[in-house]
Amino acid sequence: MASILKVDKLDPQSGTALEIGSSGDTITIPSGATFTQSGTMNASAITAGTIATARLGSGTASSSTVLYGDQTYKAEPGGGKVLQIQHTKHTTYVNVTSDSFVSCITVTITPTSSSNTILVLGACYIGAVGATSVNSRVIRVVSASDVATQVLNDITGYTASTGRFEGTGSAFQWHDSPATTSAVTYDFRICSAADISSAVYNNYLVDGNQSSQITAMEISA
Repeated sequence: MASILKVDKLDPQSGTALEIGSSGDTITIPSGATFTQSGTMNASAITAGTIATARLGSGTASSSTVLYGDQTYKAEPGGGKVLQIQHTKHTTYVNVTSDSFVSCITVTITPTSSSNTILVLGACYIGAVGATSVNSRVIRVVSASDVATQVLNDITGYTASTGRFEGTGSAFQWHDSPATTSAVTYDFRICSAADISSAVYNNYLVDGNQSSQITAMEISA
């Protein structure tokens, strides 16, 4: 039968160190009892187990909250984060002798949420022969019906000098809101603006091919 010692206070016999129990013993505070700590308890004394999230701060700890410096759980900061990046580099020479737009380079990205946006960046090399003019545009393609309507960037009228091969970089950027979780393709296209008997081109240089690049980044809402 366990012995019960009833006292109001325990003091060390000498000095200021008081030991309760021996190595390997378990000191139990029964349910309903309260352990009151008025002095100093060093955090280094906690050497096993984990501390319950409710002891770290007020509010509700969850996968969508974070613990702030004021010891409260609040909603995780959102918006403006880059969630994924898709990139395409294209060095193949594309020759166009039509006044209808022809695809030169594409990048495809699948948004994780319909409320997220897509930042599209590109630098594509276009050129023309003689006095021909070249138009370029970027379109968003989610389905076939989008091709004619979702023009994101339209550049008209780069014209080469008479009798010369000339080219220039066509840089563009667009912050798009496709509002879908389906795969979205951004398509850089060119066409002849005037004289369709002469060629316009993408990535062509007299001494070798240029490169075009297009990047799509998903940005959280």
